[in-house]
Amino acid sequence: MAKTVMVVDDSASVRQVVNIVLKTGGYEVIEACDGVDAMKKLYGQRVNLVICDVNMPNMDGITFVKNLKTSPSHKFTPVIMLTTESAESKKFEGRQAGAKAWFVKPFKPESMLEAVSKLVAFN
Repeated sequence: MAKTVMVVDDSASVRQVVNIVLKTGGYEVIEACDGVDAMKKLYGQRVNLVICDVNMPNMDGITFVKNLKTSPSHKFTPVIMLTTESAESKKFEGRQAGAKAWFVKPFKPESMLEAVSKLVAFN
């Protein structure tokens, strides 16, 4: 059975690129345009991994990850941050919130698939 990955990014073009990369890797994809949208779409849904931007309207990525980790059904769901942010302080904040990996845009599709593969292996 295919693993499901949620892609959370306010940029439709980024969601589309990540979606294509994931589908070539054999993953099912659910898209959300920000943290609020993602929380709604996650309700009652099982996902194996989340790929999330940091800077988004309504609910930013770090806040979304903190909210995700308080949900009993998603607290162990691995999260990869995919963002333009490269500051160590932001990366630290992401790790503190519960992110497992950090990719800076633009990303290498093969590196992303490798990280996704490693993180969904346990979920």
